[in-house]
Amino acid sequence: MELSATEAASVIRDGDVVAITGNGGGMLEADAIFAAIEKRFIATGTPRDLVLVHALGVGDGKERGVNRFAHPGLVRRVIGGHWSWSPRMQALARDNRIEAFTLPSGVISLLLRETGAKRPGLITHVGLNTFYDPRSGGGAANEAARNAEPINEIVTLGGEDYIRYLPIRPDVAIVRGTYCDEQGNISCAEESGDLDCHAVALSARNSGGRVLAQVRQRRESKDCLARLVQVPGVMVDHVVVAKDQPQTHVGGYEGSLAGLPHSSEVLPGQFDGLSMPAGARSVIARRAAQEIHAGQSVNFGYGIPGGIAAVLTEQARLKDIWLTVEQGIHNGQLIDGALFGAAAFPGAIMRSTDQFDFYSGGGVDVAFLGAGEVDADGNVNVSRLGQDVVGPGGFVDISQGAKSVVFCGTFETGGLAVGIDAGKLTIKRSGQIPKFVEQVREITFCGPAARLRMKPITYVTERAVFSLADEGVTLTEVAPGIDLQRDVLDRMAFRPEISPNLTLMNPDCFVSDAVGTSSRSIKAGALNV
Repeated sequence: MELSATEAASVIRDGDVVAITGNGGGMLEADAIFAAIEKRFIATGTPRDLVLVHALGVGDGKERGVNRFAHPGLVRRVIGGHWSWSPRMQALARDNRIEAFTLPSGVISLLLRETGAKRPGLITHVGLNTFYDPRSGGGAANEAARNAEPINEIVTLGGEDYIRYLPIRPDVAIVRGTYCDEQGNISCAEESGDLDCHAVALSARNSGGRVLAQVRQRRESKDCLARLVQVPGVMVDHVVVAKDQPQTHVGGYEGSLAGLPHSSEVLPGQFDGLSMPAGARSVIARRAAQEIHAGQSVNFGYGIPGGIAAVLTEQARLKDIWLTVEQGIHNGQLIDGALFGAAAFPGAIMRSTDQFDFYSGGGVDVAFLGAGEVDADGNVNVSRLGQDVVGPGGFVDISQGAKSVVFCGTFETGGLAVGIDAGKLTIKRSGQIPKFVEQVREITFCGPAARLRMKPITYVTERAVFSLADEGVTLTEVAPGIDLQRDVLDRMAFRPEISPNLTLMNPDCFVSDAVGTSSRSIKAGALNV
């Protein structure tokens, strides 16, 4: 049944559990429906006290996406994988106006799938020994959540501990596609990803809830190819046609992001492409790239690791690896920044649930992930920075499953300025916020657990490189031009072990910003990947 966005918003009742799909940059974001829900609440005070569930970060950091729900009274609980795209929701969590839970993105998506299949929740190793372990916080990210009913528990099978994440049964699912046919079959054929739209819809449909789907247009069945349907019509209750629906927040439709180099119905559009990193980020990306070997399956996380793809492109090495990101993309030219998770001319676009299965089972040889804080045990925090709830995104799913991990981040933050010249690094201004701390605020990655599994772990910064050894975090390399005591050891809250084979970082990592670091964008047809 076709509804307007306003009519669709009226389907939602006070207290409903609402599961949504989407990703930062507007990927698969049903914002016409979100906006109608927000407008209805502001005008009438209803719906209220919703439970909002989203696996990935959804929004633009200002008004769209999850920001539409960030009004006192509209939601009472949020279970989110990544929160940075909604500073308004972060503020509600900080002020304990809502119950704020964070869980790994893959856990949320797969839990919705398991709920839809009437299985007893998601039983997995993902999250053990981290903040998501019920013995260490269970994902309760503020005081209001800590006083609420827990959302997971420990179970023991075959003598091994696992986390059982309890079923989430949505009353309403909100998904998005490009078009649908007269039977309600939803296709994401011209979208930049499929994400978890099937799992979100399944969880509501088989829990007795309703599924709202936003699309750009209706088509006849003959023009809605069966192979390109992501959500079958039997799972869809209502369709909202938003004729001006953009592919992403950039606007228009770019065929290459959907793996469609030629399409007569793709609207003209542009997007910001890959840019070479500069400054400290350039050093980190170039040094991290040295950890990659031909033939490896590689994952890049959001933030500083996203710049590694640009370095590999410059070095003509991207074709030598198999690249994946958590949104379901395989190969192609990764897009950095706000559209991280999309790629120009991808080799494959899978459901994010399938991608997380691949990660959980150990399909990645080496993962490159960010690092907000690191402590002496090698623990890493990316999920709580400053006073804000951030959430892990796919970090936990990926870091626990990958065969090896390279954490990438500046040595400190808050005003850091560096100079790069003639293969050397100088510190022009130190950062005000240390990142190598006595104890991380939340354990998003557990160093001792990685040591027990003898997993290779490396920490790359612009001035030093560390590894995780039996003795703990060990300094292995320092940058040319850096004073070891003044610039490294004196600025750490703990003293690392120092390798007897301490060496200088490769001078090739220190390329002046004036050489080889100009921004450039990838336009449709400009790549031949």
